Amino acid sequence: MTKYTLTKTRIENGIWHGVLTGGSNTTPQLSATHQGVKLSEVTLEHDTTQNHWTVAVPVPEAAITEGIQTVVISDENGSKLANFSLVAGDPLADDIRAEVDLLRAELDLLKSAFRAHCKNS
Repeated sequence: MTKYTLTKTRIENGIWHGVLTGGSNTTPQLSATHQGVKLSEVTLEHDTTQNHWTVAVPVPEAAITEGIQTVVISDENGSKLANFSLVAGDPLADDIRAEVDLLRAELDLLKSAFRAHCKNS
């Protein structure tokens, strides 16, 4: 059984890019799935100078929707090599960043009230 390592490099123009290392020079069989449905396109190109494969997986249109959507990339044995998630819509309302912004606003309010109290004392 061949041991692969898939490392994300970037997501750009709707395509997830990564570098696959390990294994032999034979073309690996990778698949990507979204909600259990196999995606049709996973592109591999062998870089002989670096002795690795570059991997490209287009973000499926079905993953661009409300909620959190995850695409899983696995090898021919079904072993998960990597995944990426997209978050859109209402779940962002409960995002930790929104909570931090609320806390900052409350802290600013407390600071101004405290300064006003100290000024009047």
